[in-house]
Amino acid sequence: MAMQKPLPIATDISRPFWDGLKQGKIQLPRCDDCQTWVFYPRRHCTHCFSHQLSWQEVSGQGTLYSYTLARIPTMPEFADEAPQAMAVVELDEGVRLNTTLVGLAEDEIEVGMTLAPVFAKVNAKGDTLLRFTAPNRETTRDETPSLEAGVDGKKQVPFDDGPALASLVTGKFGDWSNELTIDQELVNRFAELSGDDYWLHTDPERAKRESPYGTTIAHGALVQILQSRLKIPLDFELTGFSTMVNYGSDRLRFPAPVPVGSKVHARARVKDAEPTRKGTQVTLEVHTHVVGQERPSVINDLVILYR
Repeated sequence: MAMQKPLPIATDISRPFWDGLKQGKIQLPRCDDCQTWVFYPRRHCTHCFSHQLSWQEVSGQGTLYSYTLARIPTMPEFADEAPQAMAVVELDEGVRLNTTLVGLAEDEIEVGMTLAPVFAKVNAKGDTLLRFTAPNRETTRDETPSLEAGVDGKKQVPFDDGPALASLVTGKFGDWSNELTIDQELVNRFAELSGDDYWLHTDPERAKRESPYGTTIAHGALVQILQSRLKIPLDFELTGFSTMVNYGSDRLRFPAPVPVGSKVHARARVKDAEPTRKGTQVTLEVHTHVVGQERPSVINDLVILYR
C-alpha cells in the first residue's frame, strides 16, 4: 500500500512562499529598511529587527552548502525515494534552505556545486515543493501519482492509496448524468411516504393560483434522494475495498426549486479523499440542476466510506 507523504502546512506568515511555488516562482521576504533577506519567513528582520518586510521574487540560483544521503527512509512514506539526497542550499541572496536534490547521480553531488531550482508538483491541487538539481536540467517535475486505466477507461485507484486518492481531488466538475423527469405522481408518492403533503407540493390547482412558481414543486429531499437514479459519470473507480456505505452529508442545500414536470440532471467532483482510521472517506460534491438552469437545485457534499 502506498502511503500519503506529509506536506508542509502553510501559515499566514509562510503562505506567500508556498503560493509562489504553485506559480513557478520563488518568493522570499526582504527587509525594507536594511535590505536583508529573511528565511525562514518571520514577522521581523533577523538583522535589524524591523517589521517592515516585503515579499520579492528571486531566481533560486545557489550552491550546495551541505548534504547527506539517507539510505534508510526518514519516514516509511518516503521508502520509494531511498536514498534521499537531503541538502542545505545557499541561495545567491545568502539565505539557506532545506531541500532535496533530484536528477543527480551520487557521484555528481559535491559541496559547493552550482544548483538550480526544480518546481515539483505533488498533487492535483497544485501543491508544489522546491527541489534542486544541476543547471540546465529539468526545471519542473510532475510527482502526482500515475494511475492505470481499466477496460472501461476509468482510472483504477486502490482505496487505501493516499497519494492516488489525493490526485482525484479537483475543482472541476465532471460530465452531466442522464436526465430524469419529476412528475406529479412521483411527488405525490413521496408525500405519502414522508408525510409531507404540503399544498405547495401536492395541490396543483392551488399552486397555480397562489404559488410564486405557478405550479407545484418537488420536495428538496426527494430531489436529493433521486441522485441515486442519476448515473453520474466519474473518470475513476476505487478498487480493493470490501464494503461501501453512505456515511452522510457534510453539506446539504436546496438553492433553487424544481417545478413539477421539470427534467433534472447532475454532475459531481471529488472534494476530498483520504484514508482514515475508520476507512477511506471520499467526499463527492454533487450538484443537481433543472436541465437548462445554471443555479443548482441541490448541493450535496456526499460522504462515502470504503472499507
